[in-house]
Amino acid sequence: MTDNATLVKAIIEGAQEKKGRGIVTVDMHEIEMAAAEGFVIVNGNTPIQVNAIADSIREYVEKTIGVRPFNYDGYQNSQWIIIDYGTIYAHVFLPDFRERYKLEELWADAVIEEIPDLD
Repeated sequence: MTDNATLVKAIIEGAQEKKGRGIVTVDMHEIEMAAAEGFVIVNGNTPIQVNAIADSIREYVEKTIGVRPFNYDGYQNSQWIIIDYGTIYAHVFLPDFRERYKLEELWADAVIEEIPDLD
């Protein structure tokens, strides 16, 4: 069984491989009614990049720690792709959709950490 910290690290690294930006982790493990124990949220600039980041996350996580997602959705339009790892959800957004849904604000009582962009 993989711990959440290892999974989150692998998700971040997978997103960074395709130049994912604005990465934020949302730790919700102490929030009773939360849908998951945590989120990793990342931006892609175009639908093609959103798709590539989501693919990279799935491939990188499986290759490095041997974990496959339970499910994923959003590839139809690649504006917001969610990858469900059970305890952790990865959200890959176009910037406009991330701004619209404001997941960080929705879970403002969670512990939120911004990951510096790689340049």
